[in-house]
Amino acid sequence: MRQAKITVHVPQDLLERAQKTTGRGITETVRQGLRLVAAGDVYRRVAGLRGAVKFSVDLTRLREDRG
Repeated sequence: MRQAKITVHVPQDLLERAQKTTGRGITETVRQGLRLVAAGDVYRRVAGLRGAVKFSVDLTRLREDRG
C-alpha cells in the first residue's frame, strides 16, 4: 500500500474528540475517519439499489442446508 505524508489543519477540539472516540493516536484516527468517508460512498450506492434488486429466500430450504 502506497502512503502519502500530509499536513492537515484541523480544530484541536475535533481531533481530541475523535481520538477519544477511537482510543487511538492521530494517524490511526485520521485513517479511520477517511475509511468512514469512503465507506459512506459505497453505502449511498448500495442504498440507491433499494427496490431495484429482487431477492427471495426460502427459509425452509435454507434451514435444511444447515444440516
